[in-house]
Amino acid sequence: MHDKLGWGIISTGRIAGSFARALATSRRGELVAVASRTAQAAEQFAATFKAPRWHASYEALLDDPAVQAVYIATPHPVHAEWAIRAAQAGKHILCEKPLTMNHAEAVDVIEAARRHDVFLMEAFMYRCHPQTHRLVELIRGGTIGEARVIQATFSFNAPYDPAGRIYANELGGGGILDVGCYCASMARLIAGVAAGGDFAEPTDVAGFGQVGPTGVDHHAVACLGFPGDIVANLATGVDVNMENVVRIFGSKGHVHVPTPWTPGTNGGTTRIHVHVEGKPHARTIPVQTDRWLFAIEADVVAENLDRRQARPPAMTWDDTLGNMKTLDRWRAAVGVAYHCERTGRA
Repeated sequence: MHDKLGWGIISTGRIAGSFARALATSRRGELVAVASRTAQAAEQFAATFKAPRWHASYEALLDDPAVQAVYIATPHPVHAEWAIRAAQAGKHILCEKPLTMNHAEAVDVIEAARRHDVFLMEAFMYRCHPQTHRLVELIRGGTIGEARVIQATFSFNAPYDPAGRIYANELGGGGILDVGCYCASMARLIAGVAAGGDFAEPTDVAGFGQVGPTGVDHHAVACLGFPGDIVANLATGVDVNMENVVRIFGSKGHVHVPTPWTPGTNGGTTRIHVHVEGKPHARTIPVQTDRWLFAIEADVVAENLDRRQARPPAMTWDDTLGNMKTLDRWRAAVGVAYHCERTGRA
């Protein structure tokens, strides 16, 4: 029997609530504290999710000795600051994607985790789910032959609010960083697995998109070229609803993943459809778990504390650095820059 890891949550937005709700079902973790910029928000969140303590500042939570690990759920531009400060405080770190605004900031965060000897993982929860493990097995086992084309879409249609998180430049708005990062991470995962590794880096990144008046991308596409003649088509957006699926086409068939990004949020059964050439019908592979998606992610942290980073297909440090570099190239191709980001080492 393992002692449960004591979690503190930094910020009290929607995604923080999803994590707190799931953490109650975790095998290896428990919520011990929450922090917000205001006492009222922190107290209300603590009452809703039964946190024993609340703090009216992020600094106070990092000083709380009961907090062993932090989940950083702030807007993107301050991920780097609070991840580094958490490392300095000796707290293990699960930071919402994207880990930082760009590759240079990610290097600083990872170096801080290494220097202070703490666990760090970028929170792509789908990478921790059994469905993704099964998908990796199918590609690695040659079920559809040699992988050749990857298609990934993730978007939503949000009302335009230039001051809101989704569209504000100063809050790191736009589709590429918010949900396009999922598509890039999946493409790199599949391309790497197809080549016998854990992930791969694109040799070529082409991107196009519509940039709005605040300077963030409203919708965008990318084409990635990988070693081994694998190509990936990615599409994302914050002003349009797409299918939000993954398809992988190979020399002997293709795979369709209808719910790649949030499989089994509250447990249950998800499905992968495999179409093999020459077979009259697709084969549906069910993936069942009674565990909640964010709880699985939290338990991956607890299970890998001694290694200081997760095992693939969850995000390793090198995987995160590669994904951030890909996102940098995609944004540059589309013409998206943020006033708040650092582009070099401090």
